[in-house]
Amino acid sequence: MSEQKTMSFMEHLSELRKKIMVSLIAVTIAFLGTFNYSEYILQFIMFPLRYTLDFSVRKMYMYYVYSDKLKNTKLVFLSPAEGFWMNMKIALVAAFIIALPVVFQQLWSFISPGLHSKEKKYIIPFIFVATALFLVGASFCFFIVLPFALEFLLTYKVGDYMMPMLSVGQYVDFCLKFILAFGAVFELPIIIVFFTRMGFVTPKTLAKNRRYAIVIAFIVAAILTPTPDVFNQTLMAVPMIILYEVGILASRIFSRKEVIV
Repeated sequence: MSEQKTMSFMEHLSELRKKIMVSLIAVTIAFLGTFNYSEYILQFIMFPLRYTLDFSVRKMYMYYVYSDKLKNTKLVFLSPAEGFWMNMKIALVAAFIIALPVVFQQLWSFISPGLHSKEKKYIIPFIFVATALFLVGASFCFFIVLPFALEFLLTYKVGDYMMPMLSVGQYVDFCLKFILAFGAVFELPIIIVFFTRMGFVTPKTLAKNRRYAIVIAFIVAAILTPTPDVFNQTLMAVPMIILYEVGILASRIFSRKEVIV
């Protein structure tokens, strides 16, 4: 580790505050643009309501089928301010996603003083990979998990005597919560590499406890997925297990000592 003056606890807090402020400024600037297009973003977010993801067992591929899950009704708002706050939330989350490269750059600059000089050159790969993983996780949730989940939730034991009438605020909250959750979960390889570099775990330990990781993946999937069925839980658990394996592989490459498991 390169020689440098040890920072006090208060100096660390001050530095963290600066990084958070820069990130917030980046999100605010992006928000000024996304808020003007929030109604178009809402139309895009309604994609899982308008399309159902079908799976062909014989041909082994998935495809979208137009199926308006609300049929003859629309999203409604139940209070005068709900529509306004819904647009604010959509614009804020969209701004956060757009500002992710800046957020990750600030995160890297905060932890970089604790890295070796050779490691600091990985800032561009870190920003690119971290942003890409988040976008892949968010897209996986939006295009795969949510269409399945909404099809299940809006048709389960509905019969002929109930019709779904969703609040726009609740629907947006539902979608955004899971999009952000999946995006965060897909950062698992980077988290594993970080803990390995800090010496908290080793690739050998991670590989040895693979069976426990699989169990934890299904538990986390059961908590985060919006439906109780096993299929949707598997849709999240399997990518988590794959990401765990990717994290082990990456930690072997970037570990301080070459470890063969």
